[in-house]
Amino acid sequence: MSARARTMNRTAPPARLGFLYPGHAAEDDYPLMANMIEPPAEINLVHTQFVEDAHTVEALSEMGSVRRLAEGAEALVGSGIESVMWTSTSASFVLGLDGIRQQIDTLEKALGVPASTTAMAFARAIKALDADRVAIAATYPEDIAQRFRAFLGHFDIEVVHLASRGIVTAAEVGHLGKADVIDFAVANTRPEAEVLLIPDTALHSAAWLGDLERACGMPVLTANQVSFWEALRLCGKLTPQARMGRLFESTP
Repeated sequence: MSARARTMNRTAPPARLGFLYPGHAAEDDYPLMANMIEPPAEINLVHTQFVEDAHTVEALSEMGSVRRLAEGAEALVGSGIESVMWTSTSASFVLGLDGIRQQIDTLEKALGVPASTTAMAFARAIKALDADRVAIAATYPEDIAQRFRAFLGHFDIEVVHLASRGIVTAAEVGHLGKADVIDFAVANTRPEAEVLLIPDTALHSAAWLGDLERACGMPVLTANQVSFWEALRLCGKLTPQARMGRLFESTP
């Protein structure tokens, strides 16, 4: 990052970002990222409710239902946020593009600010890196991982490799440590891919973005990282950042 960019970042007003996060797993990535950028962002994170912690189509569809998002959005009314994110990748893409549009519409109508989902953030972040061939290291079961592949196909993004770790619950994913995450990423890096995707918001990654990219030798996009990037983009306060991976470095 140039000295001019650092000066501009320090003098810009902080972004005020809202996140709806299902349950408890790796939500501490968000305050960490808020303090990694210049100027630090102000975040308001709400834990949404659901019936079952499971990476199944039925459980994820209930988790990402319009009713659940509307309930979560109530806690953000009057908070002064400038954008809002539904931070579950799988509980958006399992519903398809129409379901994602309903999620976004629900949040925008409830809060009067731009909204998006982590699944949409992945599609936009890949395009922002001028890439169209990706590898995926998914913690999900195989059937859910394949739905992510199908979702990316709507944006002409080619998946050249997909790995499924087969973990059913977000709680288990949230306990994976740095060495395990980096080993999983490296094992699924492919030379024919331009970017590696790690799509679960239950997985910690914010503190290790630089380590992941150095180990893999290519840009790595993680779910919490792209969610934060999308939140900043939506409110017009996305600026180049030095510690958030190549996605943030390449931002105009």
